[in-house]
Amino acid sequence: MGTWDIGHFDNDTAADFSGRIDDTPEAGREAVIRNALTLAIGATYLESDEGGIAVAAAALVASQCPGGEPVTTAYGPDKPLPVLATDLRPLAVKALDAVLGENSELRELWDDAGDKEWAPGITRLREVLVTAAG
Repeated sequence: MGTWDIGHFDNDTAADFSGRIDDTPEAGREAVIRNALTLAIGATYLESDEGGIAVAAAALVASQCPGGEPVTTAYGPDKPLPVLATDLRPLAVKALDAVLGENSELRELWDDAGDKEWAPGITRLREVLVTAAG
């Protein structure tokens, strides 16, 4: 995994995911995000690439929530997203729970690296989504 910082898009996999969203016609972009979240939720063991994609997808959902931060990084999608369905919010929470869970390679890698900032960033993202989901 090529990772250069703790941001939600600061890795090769998330940047590639952004490119995939940009390459998808606007009407299909929500489905790409939904599929990324659903894959993470359904994984018995969440591989780091799928975890990174789930974090990026959750960040896109959260960007449209009250209190959510806009995705302004150069590694995020360049093309605008449609207004995303609100039912993605609880899916994004569940996906982040999987990313932070015991069966997550991404969490293991960050724990092994001794990083103290990545998980709190994911937790803050999750809090925005929980609040917005009601």
